[in-house]
Amino acid sequence: MTDARLPAGWNLTEIRKVSGDEEALALSPDRRVTWSAFSGPDEEVDPEIVLAFHDLCLVKPVDDDQWYMGDLKQDGSVLCWSAYDGLYEALRGL
Repeated sequence: MTDARLPAGWNLTEIRKVSGDEEALALSPDRRVTWSAFSGPDEEVDPEIVLAFHDLCLVKPVDDDQWYMGDLKQDGSVLCWSAYDGLYEALRGL
C-alpha cells in the first residue's frame, strides 16, 4: 500500500487553515476514484494525492494538474463531481 502524500509545497497545517477543516487528512491514493462525467460515462481516475475533509475529498490525479472534488464513500472509494484548476481554489471551494 502506498503511503499518503501531501502536495508539493504544502503541509497539513496550511491545508487545514485554508480549508477551515482542522481534521483534514492525507489518505493513501490506493483506492478507487471515479470522475462522474455529466455528459458521458463515468471515468476511472488514477489518484496521486487524496485529501479528506470529513465526507468530502480532493483528489489530484497522476499526470493532471487539476484537483477533483468528490464524496468519500464508506468503502473508501471516491466519486468526484467537480474540478478545480488549483489546490488553493479547491480548498476554498469545500
